[in-house]
Amino acid sequence: MRFGMDAAWRLVVGLAALVGLTTPVSSHAAQEKLNVVASFSVLADIVQSVGGDRINTTSLIPRNRDAHHFEPTPADVAEVRKADVVFVHGVAGFEGYLPRLIAASGYTGPVVTVSEGVKLRTRVRKGVAGDDPHTWNNPMNAVIYVGHIKDALEAKDPAGRAEYEANAARYIAALKAIDADARQRLGKIPETQRVVISSHAAFGYLGDAYGITFLSPMSISTADEPSAKHIAALIDQIRKERVSAYFVENSNNPRLVELVAQATNVKPGGELYAEALSPPGGPASTYLDMLRHNVDTLATALEKAPAQASAK
Repeated sequence: MRFGMDAAWRLVVGLAALVGLTTPVSSHAAQEKLNVVASFSVLADIVQSVGGDRINTTSLIPRNRDAHHFEPTPADVAEVRKADVVFVHGVAGFEGYLPRLIAASGYTGPVVTVSEGVKLRTRVRKGVAGDDPHTWNNPMNAVIYVGHIKDALEAKDPAGRAEYEANAARYIAALKAIDADARQRLGKIPETQRVVISSHAAFGYLGDAYGITFLSPMSISTADEPSAKHIAALIDQIRKERVSAYFVENSNNPRLVELVAQATNVKPGGELYAEALSPPGGPASTYLDMLRHNVDTLATALEKAPAQASAK
């Protein structure tokens, strides 16, 4: 039974009410740290980095999980209920479950949209133009996130202003350093070698920032099944282009992109992290590590492109 169905919602809300009986309501008289909820692991890590020791952050969508197939649980309702601040991405139905989740929880505190002010890309999904939600794959968009996060935490916890300001400044400096490194390393690669395939259309913002063309068998949502016509057109396009490599993603099934690559003789370039962090200790256990890993993986594959590119 899908979470979006009314019966499932009634079950979740009912179970959440039972969980709530044993879950203490947030009280700063009893605790010093803010309870913060973020919608997915990338955002949760950014929020925790800005909040530092003054907050406890919970991610609704776990690490290594496909955000497009997430179904909340009663425990998620309980987490939102006790939150001091909820941070959401807020673009293009990426978190379509959230309005009902928040309503079910009874939460009435601030809901902060971190992507506000980001220039959005428009892409077609199911024949309809819409916004591409994957803005975090350009680190300079995350600079905007950080500003919203800092402001929201300061509003809720004015005593922590100096710490939030310092954490935000350090984090923005790290984002700018990653951006500069990506421009330097990827910019050295000839433009004709910067055409690749990824599992789904999650890297448009990265591609726009650094001049990489991403082709994908799936749309901006892995919940959409591609048509046979789309796959045939993609294979035809790949055969005409000089495609350097294909990349799987950590949070979704690689079967389709591997079949397309096999049909077009494109070689593997590695694994990218599109919208979920790796477990702790993995190559993308933080958002900053995720950005560095993706840039390094792309650059390494593209630098080998003359030997690996598919024939025109």
